[in-house]
Amino acid sequence: MVDALGPYGLTVTQFAVLTALAEEPGLSNAGLARRAFVTPQSMHAVLQELESRQLLLRRAHPQHRRVLQAELTEDGRGTLEVAADAIDAVEERMLANLSDLARSRLARGLSSCVDALTEAPPSSGGHHSL
Repeated sequence: MVDALGPYGLTVTQFAVLTALAEEPGLSNAGLARRAFVTPQSMHAVLQELESRQLLLRRAHPQHRRVLQAELTEDGRGTLEVAADAIDAVEERMLANLSDLARSRLARGLSSCVDALTEAPPSSGGHHSL
């Protein structure tokens, strides 16, 4: 993914941010940090870079003035579109040797993993190994 995004001047995290904003315009720094699995401090720097490149803009939330909501600009949507095509090609190459059934099973398994990570952590504090 790093190699595929390089020609567009995007990191994997920046691509994740653009993708998240295409799916859900108006996400805040905290919401984007959760989606991209980075700290709010790291996300702040990512958003500043994307905003300086005019790929997104941020506006104050109507009810919570200290919260800034981000949305893609036209340039941001265009950059995402061409970068997504490059990522799609990487994904297709990665999955090329899998049958349709194997692809379906992989997608279900990965979805289950994501669901588990987005649920509230168990309160037992115990550690589990794989």
